[in-house]
Order: sequence, then C-alpha cells, then structure tokens
Amino acid sequence: MKFSLILIICLFLCARISLAQSVIDGLEEGIRGDFRLMFYNVENFFDCFDDSLTLDNEFLPRGERNWTWEKYQKKSQKVAKVILAAGGWEFPDLIGLCEVENRFVLDGLFKIGYLNKAGYQIIHRESPDRRGIDVALIYQPETFHPIDTTFIKLIYEGDSISTTREILYVKGKTNTDDTLHIFVNHWPSRWGGQLESENRRISASHLLKGKVSEIVNHNGNALIVIMGDFNDYPDNRSLQTELNALSPEKEICDNKLYNLAYLFLNKTGIGSHKYQGKWGMLDQFIVSGALLNKSGFLYCDPDNMSLFKPEFLLETDNTYFGEKPFRSFVGYKFNDGFSDHLPIILDLWRK
Repeated sequence: MKFSLILIICLFLCARISLAQSVIDGLEEGIRGDFRLMFYNVENFFDCFDDSLTLDNEFLPRGERNWTWEKYQKKSQKVAKVILAAGGWEFPDLIGLCEVENRFVLDGLFKIGYLNKAGYQIIHRESPDRRGIDVALIYQPETFHPIDTTFIKLIYEGDSISTTREILYVKGKTNTDDTLHIFVNHWPSRWGGQLESENRRISASHLLKGKVSEIVNHNGNALIVIMGDFNDYPDNRSLQTELNALSPEKEICDNKLYNLAYLFLNKTGIGSHKYQGKWGMLDQFIVSGALLNKSGFLYCDPDNMSLFKPEFLLETDNTYFGEKPFRSFVGYKFNDGFSDHLPIILDLWRK
C-alpha cells in the first residue's frame, strides 16, 4: 500500500515536471500575465456519432476517415494536454476554440475529461455550418463573469439563410472589474482559392466591424479582444482594409483596432499554420487601442501575443523541410497528432 502511494506521488511529480518543461519550450520567455487568453483551432474535433442535420458522415466509424470512439478519445486527450500545458502554472482564463462539432465533445473535454477539475464553464451553441463545426468560448468563473452573449449569424449577399459558423460575442466582467468585449471567429475558408473565396471573408469582416462600431460608439475606451482563425493574413484586404485592423507599430488611438499578429508577419519560419512549406499567421489576436493605452486595470503591450509551440505539437516536414504542426490527419489518413494549427496566447497585465 505504501509502495503504491509513493509510486502515485512520483508519477504525479513527473507529470508536473513534464508539463513545466512544455511551458518553457512553448513560450519563449516562460512568463505568464495576470489574465491569459488562448485561441486554438483544434482541427476537426468531431464525435463518432451521426448527426442527420450536418455533413459529418466522414467522421463516423464506417466513414472515409474511419473515425472511431478510440480515435475520438485520443483526440480529446491531446486537446486537453495542449490546454494544460499552455496555461503555465495556472489554467488559461479564457479559451476560444474553433472546429468543434458540438456540446458533446466540449463536455467530454471540460466536464468529464482530464480538465473536469478546472471548473471551466462553456459558451457554445450549434451553428448553421453545413459540416457542423462551431466556435466556443471557455471561461474560468473566478476570473470572468459573462454579462451578455450573442451569436452573430453571417449571411452572404444573395442568400436568405446562414450556412456557415457564427461570430461569438461575449461581454463580461473580469476579477479586476474591467469589462471585456470578446469575439471568437472562424471565418470562411479559402476553399476554391484565396481570391475566389475572398468575398465571403469580407462579408465576415463587415459583420464584425458593425458590432465593434456599436461598442466603440457607445464607449470609446472599450476593452475589446478579437480572436480567431481568420483564414486571411493581417495584411489581406478583409482584415487590413475592411476591418481596419492596424499594425500596433502605428500611433495608438483608444477607439481603433490593432492586429498583434502584424509583428509575426513575413518572419521566416514563424506562423500558426503551414501551407505548401510556408508558415503564416491565420490565427490572430486583434485588440482595441484602449487595451494598449492602458485605459483599464488590465492592459497589454504590442508584443504580448505569443505562439505556443512546444516540441510535442510539431513534427518533421519531410516534403518542405524544417517542422510543421503535428496534425490529426494528413488527407484522410489518421496521423494521431494534435492539430494543423498552433495555439496562440495573449497575456494581459494588471496595473
């Protein structure tokens, strides 16, 4: 009995040491802010049950991807590992997720999975996306209290109904009594070509800009954090021109938006996603100038966004050399990895 107890303690300590090393490897400085936000595209986080209302047949045991209960459980465990490691010595306060199929996979992750002791609460609803993938916001109730939640439907010009995932807006109070306006995005993909699909992302940018304008017109010092996989880069039209998300190297005004991912732009070998051998920042944090100008108790600096890239999230790129994200699938072949995207982190600091 005593030997078993010692063994359990040793395994626990080894797990904590391994977790600490993951944090050091993933975040260059290993320093955590007072309030941590994380965004992660988890790449096709599906259950293995048929939903007759969505096109999820490929993620069934007899589907093209042979998606079994065992593979689903492996995927869930891997997503949990990333969140545990990315939190540092504490869990992230807010987590934005995209490419989750439904509430079942979220409950399995945060209610009955490895993260069930973390106390996270979930904000999610089924989107009209044809494949059935959604966005979600996960929060720690000790540090964030939601006041208002809106799922903003994106309807393309000429359509009468929405056929894609929504933009999630959550207004809430932090434990510093700051009001944060949070947006979680997963904009339309580049399927069919970047230019051919651009209008769909411009539609998303107009929808987001309209909601941001409402907030800023009411309060020019609003603390706004926009996170997501935008399927465009910071200098693409949808973000730079239509949303008018500026480089934080420019003069900072409280009521304007600044894309912190600009600082990663055109840096060789750096990005959240790799396509045909080239890294790029599809995943981004965009903040209002009020956060950069320290208008509230919580604030951030232009360089407070970071990539989380420990060794376990990467694998050798045998085609284009270097490394690439250790993804779940390569085509339809199960790769037993994590995701085709790397998580991004934003640390806010207390005055």
